[in-house]
Amino acid sequence: YLPLEKLEYTTDQRNSVGAPFYFEFKAAGISAKLNCQVTEWAENEVFAFEMTSGNLMKSYSERWTLEASPPGSRFTFAEQWELSYGIVGRALAPLVARASGAIVENMLTELKGLAEA
Repeated sequence: YLPLEKLEYTTDQRNSVGAPFYFEFKAAGISAKLNCQVTEWAENEVFAFEMTSGNLMKSYSERWTLEASPPGSRFTFAEQWELSYGIVGRALAPLVARASGAIVENMLTELKGLAEA
């Protein structure tokens, strides 16, 4: 995950639905610091989480899936977010969406290169 700066579990619970963790990433020069909780977990199939609290974001979630697909595998990444700060957040949303889209495209390109290497 290219913009990742820090990820740490906040309890001994890991690799299961409900596991809490702290997540920091930097995008478009802005650092997001989020407390999150795993919402889906099936090893080698799906990983999803949502924000429980944090800065900059009113809400944030991601879902990663991996599935068999001829002739190999299909990886899917999806994120949903809403910025805080009311009208200012809504005004900044298109800029953040473009920056986020570029990060995701770079991330997927790098992942594809690693998988094909």
